[in-house]
Amino acid sequence: MSNKITILVLATLLLAACSTAPKKAATSSSGGYLAGDGPGADIPANLDATPDAVPKIEPLHRYANRPYVALGKTYRPMTIVGNFKERGIASWYGKKFNGERTSSGETYDMYAMSAAHPTLPIPSYARVTNRANQKSVIVRINDRGPFINDRVIDLSYTAAYKLGILSNGSAEVEVESLAANTHITPVAPIEPAQSKPLEVSPPASSVVAPPVSSVADISVATPAAPATPPVALPPVTLASQENNDTSVYLQLGAFKSQESAESFMEKMRGELSSTGKQLKLFNKDGLVRVHIGPYANQSEARSSAESLGEKLGFKPMVNLP
Repeated sequence: MSNKITILVLATLLLAACSTAPKKAATSSSGGYLAGDGPGADIPANLDATPDAVPKIEPLHRYANRPYVALGKTYRPMTIVGNFKERGIASWYGKKFNGERTSSGETYDMYAMSAAHPTLPIPSYARVTNRANQKSVIVRINDRGPFINDRVIDLSYTAAYKLGILSNGSAEVEVESLAANTHITPVAPIEPAQSKPLEVSPPASSVVAPPVSSVADISVATPAAPATPPVALPPVTLASQENNDTSVYLQLGAFKSQESAESFMEKMRGELSSTGKQLKLFNKDGLVRVHIGPYANQSEARSSAESLGEKLGFKPMVNLP
């Protein structure tokens, strides 16, 4: 009996360890890498030839996508790929963590094209673009971090090298989540004053869910419609760019076909029926976009995006008129 109790206690501790926050604290606040970290002693000579990661469909990790706490802050990882874009400061981590276990359970290889992110799904893929020189790489997200200051992503040594940020230790970047069927094309320079809304080509069916072997496992899937009829919302409208609507909306997604957009919007109706906001379809640049709103101003829209992000598992994008 005592042996069984001991085994149960050890199993519980193991599960708790898998679901707690990872060890990566990213870099110091001064902009350089963490004390004791840095380049390795035997740096490969052909880092320029290291190919980018190639987005592919992978099941979500059973534990690495559960909510966790790091440095007193709660993080809720996303469960949908290809519907996220952000700008912020990137850092990198090297020899101090090389060979250690990542949040995905894999061994960290500082010379592979990988990265750590607080909330992007594990595993998933992201395009990272250096805003200063417009260099761009694609990395595989397999770890959690960074957790200090305004850092948004922690890159491997090779990814940081190819982006040209090794010497400074950090740089302003744009991070864009990529779906498995994303067509990889060169990234054009981004004008800060006229940044375009996020364009998401895959339909809602591209969501990747983790394998489930028992009821104890957390299952992550597309939000299901409620059993009871949702609160009635205004009729669906398909607008175009010429409508001259000056209101602020949040973009929930963008699709190549209206059928995919309508299917996604119906799922969002079930999730967001209590918000009192309209769900609309907008046709722009060859994509059918799902918007929710209107909002009185950008501040109200951003506040709503934060709360909706916690509910949906991804953060909607503010779409300016």
